[in-house]
Amino acid sequence: MSEEKVTYRVDALREAARIIAGDRDEKYGGPEENFERISKIWSTILGIHITQEDVAMLMIGLKVARYANKAGFQPDTWVDIAGYAGCGYEVGRIQSEKSTPTA
Repeated sequence: MSEEKVTYRVDALREAARIIAGDRDEKYGGPEENFERISKIWSTILGIHITQEDVAMLMIGLKVARYANKAGFQPDTWVDIAGYAGCGYEVGRIQSEKSTPTA
C-alpha cells in the first residue's frame, strides 16, 4: 500500500481531530454538553427519546444526504463525518462509563 494513500486517511482524521478539539468547544460547548442540548430539543420536537449518540448518528446521516445531492469528491463532508463519529464515540463512552457500576 502506498504511503500516499495512508497519508490521505490520516490527514482526514487529523483534520477532523483539529476541528473537534479546537474552538468548537468554546463556541458550542463540548460534545456531551452540546449533544445533550440538541437531544433535548429534538426529543421534544419528535416526541421520542433522542440520545447524545443518536445526535451524532443523525448528523452523520445529514452529511450523507447532502453528499448524495451533489456529484464529485467532497472532502469537507468526509472530514465532518469523521468528526461526528469521534464525538459520537466520546459521548457514548462517557454515558457507558456513567451507567457501568464500579467494583
